[in-house]
Amino acid sequence: MCGPDGPVEKYLAHSARPELGIPAQGYFRHAGNVVRFCDSELSSITVDKRIQPLYDFLKRCLLIAASFHDLGKLGDENQSVLRGDKKARNLPINHCDAGVAYMMRNRALLSALLIYSHHIGLPNIADEKMRINSPCGDLRFRDNDETVQRDSSQNLETYLARHCESFGSKLAAIEKISSGGQLKYPVGARVLLSCLADADHTDTAIHYRNFHEEEMPLLQAEKRLAALDNYVAGLASSDNSVKMSKRNIARSEMYEKCRCGSTKNWLYYCDSPVGTGKTTAIMAALLNAAHAKNLRRIFIVLPFTNILKQSVDVYRKALRLPDESDSDMERVVAAIHHKAEYEDENSRQLSALWRSPIIVTTAVQFFETMAAASPSGLRKLHALPNSAVFIDEAHTALPTSLWPLAWRWINDYAEMWRCHFILASGSLKKFWELEEFKIRNKDDNSIPSLLPREFSDALNKMETQRVPIKRKPEKMDETKLCEWLLTLKGPRLVVLNTVQSAAVIANTLADICGREHVEHISTAIAPKDRELIVENIKRRLSDKKDEDWTLVATSCVEAGVDFSFRNGVREAAGLVNLLQLAGRIRRNEEDCYNDSVVWSIELDFSGMLKRHPSFEISSKVLLDLFAENPALINDGTDISDLCTRALRRELNECGMTEGSSIMEDEMACSYASVEKKFKVIDSQTVTVIIDTCIKERLESYETISWRELQDHSVQIYVHTARNLKVEPVRGHPDIYFWPYSYNKFIGYMAGVLENYELNSRGLGFL
Repeated sequence: MCGPDGPVEKYLAHSARPELGIPAQGYFRHAGNVVRFCDSELSSITVDKRIQPLYDFLKRCLLIAASFHDLGKLGDENQSVLRGDKKARNLPINHCDAGVAYMMRNRALLSALLIYSHHIGLPNIADEKMRINSPCGDLRFRDNDETVQRDSSQNLETYLARHCESFGSKLAAIEKISSGGQLKYPVGARVLLSCLADADHTDTAIHYRNFHEEEMPLLQAEKRLAALDNYVAGLASSDNSVKMSKRNIARSEMYEKCRCGSTKNWLYYCDSPVGTGKTTAIMAALLNAAHAKNLRRIFIVLPFTNILKQSVDVYRKALRLPDESDSDMERVVAAIHHKAEYEDENSRQLSALWRSPIIVTTAVQFFETMAAASPSGLRKLHALPNSAVFIDEAHTALPTSLWPLAWRWINDYAEMWRCHFILASGSLKKFWELEEFKIRNKDDNSIPSLLPREFSDALNKMETQRVPIKRKPEKMDETKLCEWLLTLKGPRLVVLNTVQSAAVIANTLADICGREHVEHISTAIAPKDRELIVENIKRRLSDKKDEDWTLVATSCVEAGVDFSFRNGVREAAGLVNLLQLAGRIRRNEEDCYNDSVVWSIELDFSGMLKRHPSFEISSKVLLDLFAENPALINDGTDISDLCTRALRRELNECGMTEGSSIMEDEMACSYASVEKKFKVIDSQTVTVIIDTCIKERLESYETISWRELQDHSVQIYVHTARNLKVEPVRGHPDIYFWPYSYNKFIGYMAGVLENYELNSRGLGFL
């Protein structure tokens, strides 16, 4: 895209900012840049031949929408503000409505929808259908203000003449794209709006010098696969002490079977247990598929933010080509922790985008992007088609009620948009085999295993013999729990269901036995500090003489983290949560940990410990399974089958009412409702900065990268921020600042607990 310099045009799209030395941007320059961005992006995507005619139609709809998306800015009142003749915070006339009016005149409904939505977001189509027979005619996608409608209708020919004058050409014929039927393909509409929003936001940010577009490296799958082969071979040759252990032999076999596995299908599952080297093995399978199918990107979708740093470090080492530097690898492998998406023009450049060839992100960001209706939420979605996607610990990626719709999307992207998916977990629920998840009109709902059956069975048998699981029947408050924990041999790992419970137990333990005997990790701690904590935990675990200490954490460490503790304790949540914790206990079958146990416990919530309502049903099912078999898992138990049976019971307890409702919304193209209901974490969060320096730089409008913002911020529930009266950063209404205590031990919970203490004494907030 072009930069802000160049001759000033007669008609403007963006006003000047003389205080920053930025001139106005012309209408032709902006609209032309947006069209070129959209054309380039869609031209880089290959689709299944079955939808090629549909795709060609969708592309034409998008390019028409891109050309006319700002048509209403050509009005005299809007131009007066853009030129600076008249001072106003916002344009007086909704600039989207004129483009919508022109599209509706030609029955180009999909283009009208895109223009209407490029700021406000995709609507519920049923609501728009109610406006077809309004007294003023068909008002679908039109502004609700009659003054705006009248302005667009009366001045449309003038706007079109100015558009042609700016472009130096006649109006393109758009009659051939008049079709309403394609409004019924929600995945397509989301991808198109994603393109338009990214093009619009990016060009605007470039003009205002908030964003410097850089050429991103290519995936080069074949070369990176060779680099990964060398990396894995180097690990094996350097680890002579354990080279012949059963688990290390299994890791080598796992890598080879994934590396050379089939790429014929677009969907696979992998149920190998913990500690079998999935991080590198699945990456080999993804690179193999990307090379065979000429895919653009690789996505690694992890359940928790804490895992990202560990995986990213491995990938940046293992996939590095000879001529690439450390800074190059930061662009090759991008770690995106937060769901950082901002609508405000001053904050858009801080949005984390999917531009790198390898994206490591969270399930929250990945799936809520698929579900989004808002431009900021959808902005990066167009990067997904033609990608290889690894959904790690798939069982924890989503609440059960959201999986039917997510499974439908995954199948759509696999079959139509040439995305290669691998779902993996050491405790995988084969949910797609259950009736509630089967896709209508699909003959075969099964998916093949990435691994041969006999190899999977051997890995499963090895896992059932590694560590016993027990239940402690009596409920414990914070004092009793801490006293009992100290009777277990260390190092100990305790995983609790809420950030507050983890912070309370960590503080209590530190008071009893000293801070040096306690580590704590949760999302209450900013990424920059979590990274240091993880490194310190690894260092302590490598020192076998350093035994008497406890890690207190939330579920963010129960999956995908390469920790091996002596004893583990898990607050009752679900079967898969308990099994995942077991993967952090005696992970490498250490002889010195041959007395290891994994404990399932229940808490007494009469004090400061906090209940997590989402685990009510799954914890009940877990306790029922313990009642039937106190050992829970016996030698030879099929772990995947046990997890699927637990899921079946959870569904019997709660049903799928919520899942059915959101599926109906999707089928009705109720985009706004789907976005509202599809929440991986059932509470809204906001980005809260914990660093005063970053806050001051934002308020001074200094350039800050999304990585800096991510590393120095936390995600806090909206209700918590509201209750504690957390205020937005000046000039950035969607980014907040934490004014209370924050420390590197329990993060922002230091301020929360201080306020709770003051409140309990009737002293109010700090």
